[in-house]
Order: sequence, then C-alpha cells, then structure tokens
Amino acid sequence: MPRSKVLFFASAGMVALSATPALGADEQPGPALEEIVVTANRTESLLSDTPIAMTAITGKDLVQSGITNPTHLADWVPNLSIVRNNGLQITIRGVTSADYTEKGDPSAAFMLNGIYIARPQAQEVSFFDVERVEVLRGPQGTLYGRNATAGVVNVISTQPKMEFGGSVDASYGSFDDINTTAVVNLPVGETFAVRAAANFDQRDSFIIDDDSSDGVTLDPFKKNTSLRLSTLFRPNEDFDLLVIGDYSKMKGVGFYTMPTTNFYSDIVTGARPTFETATFRHRSSKAYRTYSNPMGQQPRLDNDDKGIMAEANYSLGFAKLTYLGSYREFDRGEYQNVNATGINSDFFGHYGQTSHELRLALTGDGALQAQVGGYYFREHSGLVLNLYNLLGPNTGYQFLRDPTVSENKSVFGQATYEIVPSLKLTGGLRYSRDTKSRFGQTAVNQFTSVTSSYDIGTLLNSTVLENTAANRTFSKVTWRAGLDYDSPLGLIFASVSTGYKAGGFNDGCEAGKGPGCTLTANALYYNPETLTAYEAGFKFHLTPQLHLNGTVFHYDYKDLQLSQVLNICGPNQDVPCGVTRNAATAKVDGVELDAQLKPTNQFLASLGVNYLDARYTNFIPVTGIDFSGRQLDRSPKWTWLANITYWVPLGNGKLEANASTRYSSRYELTDQGNYAYFYQPHYTKTDLSLTYSAPDERFYVGAFVKNLENEVVVTTASAGFFGFVTFADPRQYGMRAGLKF
Repeated sequence: MPRSKVLFFASAGMVALSATPALGADEQPGPALEEIVVTANRTESLLSDTPIAMTAITGKDLVQSGITNPTHLADWVPNLSIVRNNGLQITIRGVTSADYTEKGDPSAAFMLNGIYIARPQAQEVSFFDVERVEVLRGPQGTLYGRNATAGVVNVISTQPKMEFGGSVDASYGSFDDINTTAVVNLPVGETFAVRAAANFDQRDSFIIDDDSSDGVTLDPFKKNTSLRLSTLFRPNEDFDLLVIGDYSKMKGVGFYTMPTTNFYSDIVTGARPTFETATFRHRSSKAYRTYSNPMGQQPRLDNDDKGIMAEANYSLGFAKLTYLGSYREFDRGEYQNVNATGINSDFFGHYGQTSHELRLALTGDGALQAQVGGYYFREHSGLVLNLYNLLGPNTGYQFLRDPTVSENKSVFGQATYEIVPSLKLTGGLRYSRDTKSRFGQTAVNQFTSVTSSYDIGTLLNSTVLENTAANRTFSKVTWRAGLDYDSPLGLIFASVSTGYKAGGFNDGCEAGKGPGCTLTANALYYNPETLTAYEAGFKFHLTPQLHLNGTVFHYDYKDLQLSQVLNICGPNQDVPCGVTRNAATAKVDGVELDAQLKPTNQFLASLGVNYLDARYTNFIPVTGIDFSGRQLDRSPKWTWLANITYWVPLGNGKLEANASTRYSSRYELTDQGNYAYFYQPHYTKTDLSLTYSAPDERFYVGAFVKNLENEVVVTTASAGFFGFVTFADPRQYGMRAGLKF
C-alpha cells in the first residue's frame, strides 16, 4: 500500500475515533474504558499511569481473540514480531537476535511470572490460564536486566483465589487444531488456596506433504500437554507466599521449514557491492505450503519442560520485601530433516537454570518511591547434535558441547521523586556481570552404515576436527532517567534508557590455548551489544470513553550481534558452523499512535498506527559491501491495527461480533552468511469472530476465522545448501466454547 494511502487511512481513522458519535435518545454513554493493573515497574500500577511504552492484554481478551501462543501477539502489539525459528524469535522495534543456540541470548526477555525463560524452544507452552500478558517496548535494563535490550514479554498466570471456581475452554479449528484448558480453584480454609490448570494443544502441519513415497508424515505438527499447580498462602495482610510448579510434554513432528524456491526465484548469492533481491513468487497459499522433496527420516519431537518458582512478599510497614526464585529444566530430543537437503539430524540436550531475586520497595503515598535489589542467574547445559551423511556416506558430523555455563550477577535500584505536584523524576541504575563458558568438540564419526538417525551401524572411527573452549566475562552499568507529568488530559512522559546484551564466542578455541586451537581472539569472541533509547509519549484520557496514546522514540544501537551459518570451521575451514559477529552501528526511529473508543455499551473500537525506520548506519562486513541505510530484518516501515467489537442483546445473554485487521508494509530478510537478500511484500490480515455469551458469562460458544485473506507471510529466509524459508500461520477457522463455575 502506498505511503499516501496509509497516511490517509491513519488520519481518517484517528479523526473518526476522536469524534465521539452523537448518541440517540435511548442510548447511554458507554462505561469508562477498562483500566488494567500492571507490574511493569515491578510494583502494581494502572497501565494508564505507567510511563513506559507497553501493551497489556487480559486473559479474557486472549481467550476471546483466540490467542493461544505467543506468535499471535503481533496482532495486538505495535512493532512486535514473534516467529518460530528453532524456538521463538522475538523482534521489538527492529531489535532482535537470531542466535537460538545454548550460547546465544535473545534481545527481548521472555518471562513467565517474572521468571526469565532462557531457552526459546521452551517459550511456547505458557499460554493457558493466563491473567494477562505485558509487552514492554524499549530497553528495560534497569529493573529487568538480563537480555532486555529490545524489551520484555511477561506472561502472568492466574493466581489462586480464596474462593471455589473453575472453567473449561476449548476450541477446534482447521488443521485439526485442538486447544483445551481446564481449571479448578480450591480454597483451603481462609488463608490457603490451590489452583490447578491443564492444557492440551494439538495441531497438524501447515505444510502439505506432496511425496508419500518416503513413508514420512508431518502430522501432528505439535501435541503438547501442560500442567500447572499453583498454591497461595496468605495468613495475614503482611505476608503472602505463591508457589507454582509446571510441567509440559512437547511432542509432535515439529518440521516447519520449506525450500526457499517455493517462495523465491532468481536468488543471487555471494559478496557484491549491489543488493539485488530475489524475486518473490506470487503464488497460491497451497503452492507456497506444498513440500515436494522426499525426506530421509521421520521427524519428531520429544521434549520436556518443567520448573518450580516461589514468590514471597513481606510488608515491613514502610517497605515491602520480595523474593522471587526458580529452578527449571528443559530436555530436548529431536529428530529432523535438515531443510530440503536430504541430510538427517538428531539433537539431544539438557538445560538447567536457576534464578534468585531479592527486592526492597518503599510503600506508601509519599513523594519518594524507590526500590533496590539483587539478582542471580545461572544456566548449565550439555548437548550433542549429529548431522548424518553431510560429509560423505555413512558419516556423522557431530557437535558436542558440554558443558556450557552462563552466569549473571546484578544489583539494581530505581527511585521516583515527585518534584512538584504531578511532576515526577525517575532515575535508575543496574550493574550486570556476565560470565560465559563453553567446552566441547566438533568431530566426524564413520559408521558401517547410516540409513537415518534411527538406523545407525557400528562406529568405526572418530576424528576430532576442532576443539571448542572459551571463557569470558562481561560487565556493564545500564541506567534510566525519566520525567512524567500527570496533566489534566493524562500522563505525559519522556525518558532516556540503556540496554545491554552480553558478548559471547563462536565455535573453536583461541590459538595457543590448547591442541587444535587456531582462532584469533577477534575471530573467537564477539562484543556485547548496547542500545541507548530516547523516548517521549503521552497517555491521554480525553473522556472516560476515549483514550489516546502516543510514543516517539529514537535508538542508538551499537555492536548489534548478527548470527549466521558459514562454512569456516574445521581444519580446512570448509565445514559449516554458526558464527556471530558485531555490526558497527544502527539507528531506529519510530512513532506509535493508538486510540480506544467506547461511545456506547454496545460498541468498542481501537486503532493503532505505527511508523518504524530501523536501519544500519555503519556496517561493512567485507571490503566493498556497505550496508549503511539498509533496513534491519522484520522491520516494516508502516503497520496499522484496527479492531471493532459490537454487542447485541440476545435473550438474557449477548451476541458479540468482532472484526480486526492488521496491515504491514514490506520488510527485509537478509541472509548475512550468503549475502542473499529477500523480502516479504506488504500484506493485510483480517480476523472475524461471532460469539454468544450466556448471562453472567456462565458459558459461551462462537465461531472464528483468522487470516481471512489466507496470506502466507515469510518470517525467515536463507539461501545456499542449508537455505530454507519459514512462514506464519495461513487461514484458520473453527469453533470455540467454554464455561465457568
């Protein structure tokens, strides 16, 4: 869509929302728009009073909108992309990370009840019995610290209540998509409550398998079973203890990559001063999703994710002391075909993480609000990845990494002082110290035969190609300074904040540090990435029925970490391995506007318009190639979101009709390793639903369609021998129902 049209529709929409329609004689003004309580500043506050660019979505809205996994959040949150790329890859305002390995860190922190979840492969089983989801845009390095350069996604599950109740929610849709959640809440006396929730989530593959001769099935894509048990002990008003244990069994096929040629032609690779893009093939949804290559083995997942956490709060009168701690384990067992190459692989890994946080926050209504705290995090992992027949018949190209250890120690503090009535000054500091280490080796194993990962002969010999040994410590002080003013119209705020993501290392070891070590320190290690964000915004309540929010921001982004697969490992530097390097600098500028209007009890509308200019400003990966001015990946310049809900009384219940649509302009997708350039053209996605709710919402039943246009949107693209494409969900439709008691 041309920029002029986007501006026209955006302006027209804002004017329409700003002009409250005249009410008929029998109509009454709608009740005030719902206020959501959030914990973005680690203390409770109203969303409208929180001087941060953020979006909060209630659990009720998640259910009614059919948001059953994090990838759907982009339909609600400005400048957010969450895609599957060997786990979840989160991009906020153009800032992202493509290193999903055990040594890599995301740029956006994904949290469950305030607990940082390190593995992106374990982040998609959190969306059931949710109280709300908070998405904070921009660096949150002071209060959240670890890997919150881009922002934070915090999923907050529903806490136990001191009353009996429960619910069942179920949906069935195309691709044999079944999602069912059952919840029961039990009080035990007046001071203790237990809440149990279970979820079953199954779906067939979006990929159409066009070759049945290989005996491989792609269904079900996922078959996850999750349990969560929460207990709350509150003996008095001064103390409460929340303990939550969860377990998820993640099964299914898990195969989600397509040949690049399904989506693109005229693919050019190789270092060159020009940036010719591949030609996007405008085809049908079925053609994009049809996989015609034979597969060498049956893909499957057999993963376990489990953890326990505790949050204790104790009131000291003048302050509240909070402890938040957890231990989690994640076990991966995966068998896959490597893209469209015919190469088979298996992966076995064990990850354990522990974290502890202690905070002291002043309470009361005084002019000074402050909190200080300390944080400790440690992750330990061991894994083995085998690629069979990559380097010749009956061979196994093996990556053994055991152990990999990541440790973070931080102290932080933030204070807000009311300088004069309604005008507040905020300042915060955090000192972070990250230590990372990894040891292992890369080897070639020769077998008597290799048919698949399930059928391997006797090991004949093993040749070590490369040793891996690296250990490095990084430290950084991040800070935040801000002003906010509670004006007659609403909150006005401005801030400067910094973010930091620790550096790391690539495969191999430094020359002179051991046998087979050949790399220079510059080739082995990469630096931390840092970001300074300047932001200003407002959250206006023009009337109780009309809210208008806006944010303008500028980022100075330095040493951003770029990851790709290159054929540079091994003694002859001709075997593939993952490599991360630092680009020089980038800048991000943007504007986010949104409005909500509820002129009557029967009508609710919202509209958001976003502009984003995320580009490299100084990046020359090799001589003669200058990325300056090129857009960062998954960073469309224009997006808008519109949502309309209309309620009609039906008997003693109500009928709810909802329509929402999201537009995205073109965005870039770059394969840094092969110097291949792809793009996703502009698109529009529309969701529709119709739901009947009984009186007091005792039960509901409805129908829905998502992605009415059946747009198959590319989320990742690469070229070469390991080239592949991933894509977002095509059109889905179905029914949903639920009841509560």
